[in-house]
Amino acid sequence: MKLYFSPGACSLADHISLHEAKLSFEHEKVDLKAKRTEGGADYLAINPKGYVPALTLDSGETLTENVAILDWIAHQDTALRPSGPMGHTHLLQALAFISTEIHKSFKPFFAGAGDDEKRKASELILKRMGYLDQRLQGDYLFGADMSVADAYLFVMLLWAKKNGIEAPARLAALRDRMMERPAVRKAMTHEGLI
Repeated sequence: MKLYFSPGACSLADHISLHEAKLSFEHEKVDLKAKRTEGGADYLAINPKGYVPALTLDSGETLTENVAILDWIAHQDTALRPSGPMGHTHLLQALAFISTEIHKSFKPFFAGAGDDEKRKASELILKRMGYLDQRLQGDYLFGADMSVADAYLFVMLLWAKKNGIEAPARLAALRDRMMERPAVRKAMTHEGLI
């Protein structure tokens, strides 16, 4: 199995989750501008969408999109998803919200937008993060245990900090708690972030 990532991109959530699940995998950095892997392969042949993440399974099938990959990982290690009859549905709900309402709202920061657009994006991101902050059920989104959704939210919290967006207090504490996890430190070290 191989994860294709770009340092600090949303693929960091998958990288962390794979380590949390203690799955054996390789990882290869992708130059998103050149669309080449660190090993020199044409990344568009691996993922025609041209962005990360991509996870090539041992079967040869390649998964793309954070929600799909994180859901797959949570099926490999059920400790990384909430339990109960609605656990999987609640996980998908959280992943979809993080992807569509928070992740996509960072676009002005990556697209070279002006200050006014960035200010509006910051306000929207804070509003969306505030929604999650009010719904934390413990140390993590679903209680005392980390889920793959927390890994995705962690990356969004890193992006917020990098762009001068002060996360709500409980989410900032979640970010700091995540930073102490061995799987997070291992993934960030692999990506050259620490």
